[in-house]
Amino acid sequence: MQDTGHDATPLSGALTEDRILGGRALLRQPRDGYRAGADAALLAAASEAGAGERVLEAGCGPGAALIAAALRSPGARWTGVERDPEALALAQGNIALNGLGERVEALTGDVGAGFRALGLEPFDAAMANPPFFDDPAALRAPKPSRTGAYMADGGLEAWTAFLLKAVREGGRITLVHRADRLADILALLGKGAGSFRIRPLQPFADAPAKRVLVRAIKTGKAPLVLLPALVLHERGGAKHTAEVEAILRGETALGWD
Repeated sequence: MQDTGHDATPLSGALTEDRILGGRALLRQPRDGYRAGADAALLAAASEAGAGERVLEAGCGPGAALIAAALRSPGARWTGVERDPEALALAQGNIALNGLGERVEALTGDVGAGFRALGLEPFDAAMANPPFFDDPAALRAPKPSRTGAYMADGGLEAWTAFLLKAVREGGRITLVHRADRLADILALLGKGAGSFRIRPLQPFADAPAKRVLVRAIKTGKAPLVLLPALVLHERGGAKHTAEVEAILRGETALGWD
């Protein structure tokens, strides 16, 4: 999934300034490196939080999902962790740019080192868009500036272990990932979580899902629920379906009912 189609303003150097969430937020991000797209926007839409809740994003990058989620849930407090110093600096700058410094922060942190290395109390919820690939030999290598976003050093196992430790009992874990890794996601998160709810993301109504949104509850025991798919595009129509466009613009949530 590529950028969501919002206008980008060139900045000096290697950055652009993009309007996200229907223009409600500005995001400075690399012109040629990893750029936030629909995956981040949909993750934010699926991670709404209540007043007073604390939410963690693992691997927040320049802060696209973190900032969009914070604007969607103004009563919650949000923390992003990121190991790449350049991406972290962008996230911190984007938080300030959008006036969110009182309730949003971005900290140095490496998923591979585990949650306990952060020295933080467990959160009410956590979200992540983990790197899609475990093995650099499994695909054509991306540009060096994108490697960290696409290659998971510790594999999906490290990310799920981090998320399980990051939330309290009864806490929510939300992630977006490749549909062909769904069995692995369920097996790995199933080591400490349950009550799974799964929403496939289909590029077209007549095409298989390429992504899935997964919600799990730590220590949850409810039966797995497979929700109706979200169809992103109409063939020959607008860039996104009307439902998806409303979600990307922040006009509606991506619920779990």
